[in-house]
Amino acid sequence: MANKKSGLFVPGFFCSTMKIILAYISGEADRSDPYISLLPSGLCYLHAVLREAGYDSLLANLSGWSLPVIKEQLSSLQADIIGISQWTHNRHASLEVARLARQLNPDSVIILGGGHATFRYHEMLADDSPVDIVVVGEGEETLRELTERIAQGGGWRDVPGIAFRDGARVVLTEQRMPQRTLDTLPFPARYLDHSIGVDLELQAEFVLTARGCPSACSFCSSPGFWGRRVRFRSPADIVDEILYIRDRFGLIYFSLRDDTFTADRTRAIEFCRLMITRRAAVLWNCQSRVTTLDEEVLTWMKRAGCECVQIGIESGSPRILAQLDKSIQPWQVEQTAALVRKVGISLSVYLISDVPGETEDDIRMTVELVRRIKPDDGYVSPLVYYPGTRLFEQAVANGQVRPDIFEETPDTALYAAGKPGRAAHRIMGAFTAGAGGASERRFRQQKALLGYCATTNVLAGEWYRQSGAIDAAEREFREITEREPHNPWGWLLAGELHAARGEKRKAAECYRRVLALVPNHGAALRALDTKKAGP
Repeated sequence: MANKKSGLFVPGFFCSTMKIILAYISGEADRSDPYISLLPSGLCYLHAVLREAGYDSLLANLSGWSLPVIKEQLSSLQADIIGISQWTHNRHASLEVARLARQLNPDSVIILGGGHATFRYHEMLADDSPVDIVVVGEGEETLRELTERIAQGGGWRDVPGIAFRDGARVVLTEQRMPQRTLDTLPFPARYLDHSIGVDLELQAEFVLTARGCPSACSFCSSPGFWGRRVRFRSPADIVDEILYIRDRFGLIYFSLRDDTFTADRTRAIEFCRLMITRRAAVLWNCQSRVTTLDEEVLTWMKRAGCECVQIGIESGSPRILAQLDKSIQPWQVEQTAALVRKVGISLSVYLISDVPGETEDDIRMTVELVRRIKPDDGYVSPLVYYPGTRLFEQAVANGQVRPDIFEETPDTALYAAGKPGRAAHRIMGAFTAGAGGASERRFRQQKALLGYCATTNVLAGEWYRQSGAIDAAEREFREITEREPHNPWGWLLAGELHAARGEKRKAAECYRRVLALVPNHGAALRALDTKKAGP
């Protein structure tokens, strides 16, 4: 197997000439939107595991392609194994790809995996299904073993963690034990260039540092997929990956997409310590939970580059929160939001609307909570059904929805309250531009609390620039370059400021300093084009 740190193959390990495609297609209407059509991170891990094992695996993001182009690619590649990532929103689109692959590659082994396929494997293996195998749950070791068996011409029906059709029945093999340590998994970014249709820089921005969630919300399938036990990567391994991506792709902004990044408080602080001592000098955001954040953790996060934290508050109504098994109270949301504002990290919130039984009073309490906590931004989504959730199982048991609703309904999202009403719009109306309270006074308070912190300077400088106080913005960025000349953010933002002023030579010098630190930084490379930045 390849060494994750070096990327070199260890001699003597099996290498196959088989062709494998790991494909994804978005189920959303606007498949050209690069954020909507990002590959699931799990598919990138599967690809990296196969590449490290010596297999000729190719990532394929089909989302932005027309049907003729998809046909052309599937026909020309002639893969031996075609793995397709299936989630609830793309359940129909992914099956269409599977049918097309079966038509164009009749001898291929077609494998389905992902969250939806895991919980609906029986339905995915119906009589007329083009799918041969469904990988159930965590897939790295299962897919690697399947590929090895198929490559060697052996039987695969006893491989743990799969489902398949055997005549008139669907067979589920024994459960695959979870990966014991996540640190042994390869960095997905190392193999992203073995792909088609993938935005490499955008894809590499998203990093996973754990699997599972300690919570058990009724609307979420994470506990059913991963189990309630959370498995964590070590802080050193995460920082190694971030530094690799920074150097390889020139990225200096990252998004940590764990369900709850701060679920292990000690690990979160150690990660921040390492980011500082190893001078990563990047900015990042993460998802968290109101009950796992305190002032000390937030302070470490801010000093290590965290500029935004996203938390799920779902509702301002205690009754609705209890109905969703959220296990938080509105007062805890207010308390945590106040700490986030005090430290000076941007606050983004997730809310759920159109919950069955939601009253005008429930909506009013949510609107009032949003107004009180003053988030910088947020997202409101009507409650939807997903397989593998208690919400869906209870709805089926109570006769509220048909058990075959996912197969029989063409909609990408299946709303729990039917067609969404006006609740989402009313809640969104509570968000006010600039409500987070950024001001010169707040930035002074943050500096008094934390001392010098480059993240504060970045946020303050950007606020000054948007407010038209260009000289104040320049002072913030210049302080970063003076105190931390190794930090590309000070040079980058100063360069953008000079460019906006028409100071081409000063801008070019700043961009050159960025590239001396991060040679592959895309924006700096583009800005130094002679037509834009001058000599």
